[in-house]
Amino acid sequence: MVGSMTVAMQEHFVYDQSMNAEQSYLVISRIAAAMGEPTRVRILYCLLDGHARTSTELAMVADVSPSTTSVHLTRLKNEQLVKVFSQGKHRYYSLEGPDVGAALEALHVLAGGSRDNFVPSTPSRLLAARTCYDHMAGRLGVFLHNRFIEMGWLCVSSTGEDKAYDLTPGGTKAFEALGIDLASTRLLRRRFAYPCLDWSERQPHIGGALGAALLKTALKRKWVIRELDSRALNITSVGRREVLNRFGLHL
Repeated sequence: MVGSMTVAMQEHFVYDQSMNAEQSYLVISRIAAAMGEPTRVRILYCLLDGHARTSTELAMVADVSPSTTSVHLTRLKNEQLVKVFSQGKHRYYSLEGPDVGAALEALHVLAGGSRDNFVPSTPSRLLAARTCYDHMAGRLGVFLHNRFIEMGWLCVSSTGEDKAYDLTPGGTKAFEALGIDLASTRLLRRRFAYPCLDWSERQPHIGGALGAALLKTALKRKWVIRELDSRALNITSVGRREVLNRFGLHL
């Protein structure tokens, strides 16, 4: 009796394993089919550098019409290989996540060859640092955004608001140490913090009330200085030293 029960349990276990494996095979085949079309391969490898691009830019890279590119992007999005970020009238596409990038890198090793790097067309004096409305953009803005996430200061907002940030306890302590009045900042009639896509780096910087407060602090402490008649920000020697000491960033 015991033996028969053992056999039955083993058969059920093997059946479950077979079903799970079969489902995995179907998912893998769909993903492989989505990645296996030459136009879609060009799109995916174009995005592998971490910079988001519009469908128009990807159409030029893939050398197909915008309408055809839209069909390919829909297929890639449906298979969760790319994601879309809407900002204003533009829609920017990037890889869904690091797992997709790792898979592409593994295929790249097998296939050999090289891929072109993203080259921004922004005027050089605006690349390092500039204002985006009332917050910091350019490489400085993107570097600070990424560093704050690495240090565990920013987290996805728990309010359910799409694409919104909040501060962790460590982040709250760090921003208050900069002299930012977070209580007053939160009372402003605007979004507290969110990822604002940088149009030169094609990666996010910090937008919202928190981003504006950070820029105000940087200007007050002379970390950056505004250029006359320009959105460019000049990073001072004091700013470079402070950013290194406080955030561990070499500028």
